Order: sequence, then structure tokens, then C-alpha cells
Amino acid sequence: MTNDSPLKAILVVLTAALVCSIVVSVAAVSLRPYQLAHQIFNQAQHIVKLAGLMPTNADALSKKDLMDIFLQLDARVIDIDAGKFEKNLNPVTFDQRKAAVDPERSVTIPTEHDVARLGRRSRFATAYLVWDGGQLKRIILPIHGQGMWSTIYGYIALQADLNTIAAVTFYEQGETPGLGTQIQLPDWQSKWQGRQLWDGTGALRFRIATGRVAPESAAARYEVDALSGATVTADGVTNLVHYWFGEHGFQPFLTHLRETPPIRANN
Repeated sequence: MTNDSPLKAILVVLTAALVCSIVVSVAAVSLRPYQLAHQIFNQAQHIVKLAGLMPTNADALSKKDLMDIFLQLDARVIDIDAGKFEKNLNPVTFDQRKAAVDPERSVTIPTEHDVARLGRRSRFATAYLVWDGGQLKRIILPIHGQGMWSTIYGYIALQADLNTIAAVTFYEQGETPGLGTQIQLPDWQSKWQGRQLWDGTGALRFRIATGRVAPESAAARYEVDALSGATVTADGVTNLVHYWFGEHGFQPFLTHLRETPPIRANN
């Protein structure tokens, strides 16, 4: 076969493509454990911060020390539909995203409830309980829903009354840079602190406002300042909060928790 042969050229291209695909596959497999470790560490950072356990000298905190704090949290799996803790699932190994596409571990969200535009959700979710002695101090719950361009993933921490927001974080999103991505700015997230989800009648009032919220206004108890130039993302955040704290989300679980307060696992 001559060097100018079309067949030889095709064989060279196919051989090069095969070698490249093998190299990419090997690299993907070998890097997967490192990627998973990074994801776990990244989420641990967010959860420890939401728990109020991040030390003031956090920059000097080693990965091992942070993971030690994270692993000491009281993690439990919630059966969302039953509104109770699920004792037969391991919170360390349970993967809510995988469960959401598993027909056995997920449910279709009725259209009238699907304000977060999820379609399906896992039947279970991992919560993190933060204790002060034998008293519940905070509970951290996962939230997600559709923004303008992407699914937004976050966590929200509630104070012991299970209504007042202690902190929030959005750790993954693909919104418009400089606009929708404002949801990850610490200054904006700090404005959630002290806001309440429900009013005295039980109505879910929390929302992202359409402008700046006057501190002295009645709305200040339930509303957070608007995201400038990112109305669709802001509405998406309001909607995902309304879904996850509505009757098809965590509302039944939180009602049960108020009626039957949890007991610290190691008491």
C-alpha cells in the first residue's frame, strides 16, 4: 500500500481516533475518584458553613479537619412522601440525583405542584441536623430547581423553629454570568438570614422581591432583595423554595418534626 493510497489515509485516521478514544477513556476512569472526592469536599465545605461550624480561621483549616467536622454532623435520610426519617438508607452513600432517575426511588411531580420545573424528584433526601447539647439548633435541607438556563442546586439551613432561615448556599448553577450568577454572591446570600418561610396563618410567603426590600417594611420578614437584571433566575429561586417547602416537598416532614421533635442520635 503506497503512502498516497486513500485506504491508508483512512486507516491512519481510524487508528488515531481509536488511540485517542482509549486515552480519553482511561483518563476519565482514572480521574473519576479524584473528581468525586473534590465534589464531596466542596459540598462538605458548604454544609459545614451552613451549620455554623466553620472556624474563623477557615483558611488554615486542612481538608482532613474540615471532613472530620462534616462527618460529625448528624446526617439522616428523609422519606419525603412519608414526612419522616428513613432508617434503611445510609446518608453517607445515598445519592439523591441518582435516585431522581431511578423509577423505584423517585416520583413524578404533579403538574399543579411542579413550580420548580423538575418533572421528577427523588423520594428521599439527606438532611443534616445540628445540635446544641440535646437541643436541635439547625437543620440543613437540599433544594434545587430550574433557573433560566440550568438546574440550580443548593442547601438551606433553618433555625430550630423550622421556619426562620439561618443561611443558604447555591453551590451549582449555569445561569447568565454577572446576572443570574449573583445567587452565589455571599453578600446576597447573607440577606436570607432571618427571613421566614411561612407567616402566622401558615401561608408560604418567602420570595425574591422585584426590587430592594425596605428593612422597615412588612415584606422584610419574608422577602430578599431582587437580583438586578436576572428576573427569570430570581423567579426560579422563589419557585424552587416554594416547591421544596410546599406540600409535595418538605412541608409534611417539617410539620411532623414540630409535632415529634427529633432526638440526638448519640444521646
